[in-house]
Amino acid sequence: MTGMRKATVKLSVVCGAAAVAAAGLMAPVASAAPAGHEVRYTLSVGGPATFDLLYLVNQPTNKAAYNADAYAYLKRETVTVGPDAPWVFTTTLADPQWAIFTVSSTTHGGQAAPDSTCDIAVDGQSAAHQTAPYNVQCQLGQW
Repeated sequence: MTGMRKATVKLSVVCGAAAVAAAGLMAPVASAAPAGHEVRYTLSVGGPATFDLLYLVNQPTNKAAYNADAYAYLKRETVTVGPDAPWVFTTTLADPQWAIFTVSSTTHGGQAAPDSTCDIAVDGQSAAHQTAPYNVQCQLGQW
């Protein structure tokens, strides 16, 4: 009789686990696929200056969504950057080809050119890079 009891208990445990799994009560196993790509925007300069920045922080579902409300996906801000302290912003995008970073110097006459450099890095690798005396723009494939 003891052998029959062990078999019943084992069958109950196996059937119970199968019922829990079938009912969807077990936690799903985490996926190994990444949720997106790390996109890092960097502005560095040769001399201190103030800049107006425009960059994508949230990925639109498509161009029509972007065109309908671009500022739902972009951020605009004014920052002061010095040669020893670059400005850096990091976000995550499913498709890094949406990344865009526009830098406009607010330098006025009588000031030296700040020698601006923008960079967009995707997963730690530079994907777009530009240097100019005042205004720079870095962008990837969707633009």
